[in-house]
Amino acid sequence: MKYTQGNLGRVFVARLEDGESVYTAVEEIAARENISSAAVLAVGGMRKGKVVTGPVNPTGKIVPHYEEFDDARELVGVGTVFPQDGKPSLHFHAGIGRGDSALVGCPRAGMSVFLVLEVVIIELVGVNAQRMPDEASGLNLLRILASAPPSGDSEDWES
Repeated sequence: MKYTQGNLGRVFVARLEDGESVYTAVEEIAARENISSAAVLAVGGMRKGKVVTGPVNPTGKIVPHYEEFDDARELVGVGTVFPQDGKPSLHFHAGIGRGDSALVGCPRAGMSVFLVLEVVIIELVGVNAQRMPDEASGLNLLRILASAPPSGDSEDWES
């Protein structure tokens, strides 16, 4: 395990309108407001989308298994923003449901809002982390670049 310590910064609240993309909106706000790292909360509706609900196979390079929908559904989601290739990158997971049917997974870019989606972006200040390519999985994964010391010491720490 590796971890780093930071502090809470600014808080942004956004109302996404019918047809807008969660990824585009959050990454645009992060770029415009110079947010390097953040926690993201979202609640509202999604009109259509493609959701990764796990890997096709649990070993080797990750090939995502997708479920798609094209109807109005409820969404509650959480995510993080960290830099990737010098730009803000949202990683977002959500529970998405309609009636007695539910999907839980990682919605992909291209999902569009139904009616309204409320998004809260909580800036994390002083966190030294970014998304970087991971050769084993084939994914861009979070890397902690400077770890927090176990008791306030200045040395990097990892377990």
